[in-house]
Amino acid sequence: MGRLQDKVVFLTGAGAGIAKATARACVREGARVALIEINREAGQAAEREIGADALFVETDVTLDESVRAAVDATVRRFGRLDVIFNCAGGSLQEDVPVHEMDLEVWHRTIALNLLHPFLTCRHGIPHMMRAGGGSIINVTSHLGLMGSMKPAYAATKGGIISFTKTLAAQYVDYGIRANAIAPGSVRTERQIRRYENRDYMLAEKPGRAARERAAFQKLYPFSKGDPEDIASIAVFLACDESRMLTGTTLAADGGRSSYLKVYTEED
Repeated sequence: MGRLQDKVVFLTGAGAGIAKATARACVREGARVALIEINREAGQAAEREIGADALFVETDVTLDESVRAAVDATVRRFGRLDVIFNCAGGSLQEDVPVHEMDLEVWHRTIALNLLHPFLTCRHGIPHMMRAGGGSIINVTSHLGLMGSMKPAYAATKGGIISFTKTLAAQYVDYGIRANAIAPGSVRTERQIRRYENRDYMLAEKPGRAARERAAFQKLYPFSKGDPEDIASIAVFLACDESRMLTGTTLAADGGRSSYLKVYTEED
């Protein structure tokens, strides 16, 4: 019997990356999963890949009615709701210094990263209460612990941490736990497209940037992970093995937000 046997898991952003890897891991542990995704093609592909224990629901997680309908569809199909994994989110290229930022960028970032987990909890928690408890897992970022040159992104990710603590306090009497995961760099499809091809090309050229990148990797050897690394943490937080954890944020960033090591050209 798996660690999540007969549990129902509601995952946002489940068409790719961390959430898709987590959906696969949850099914291996005996769960049934609702794949919440705005991209129809990606969601349908994930549903086919994972199989009969998966339900794709096309959803805009920034719209109240869309999220409500997704939660209702999940409960109709599987009969209950035990785990909410809020993973959808991201940053915008237009997330620039505050005095230069377009107000629409601020609003869009808040809607995707902060309004979205509020809406899933707003509609999902009543079903978890009826089920006798459950686990909420919010994905934040190591930049929510440190701050960033992307002010909208950092503000929303820091907000998720406070929101998680509040959920833990408000629903402890209902047997509902709430925790957050703060990943660092993870080799998702999107990150590879955006950064790794560029990094590879830079590494082929001698120069300061390549040397600094190599030195950073030496100082923080565990600073770049795979989606499956975060999925393993999510499964732990979803199952009863983590029953002593609520209101906490686990930094899965290879130590980048926990300690600072200074390097020189000689490193």
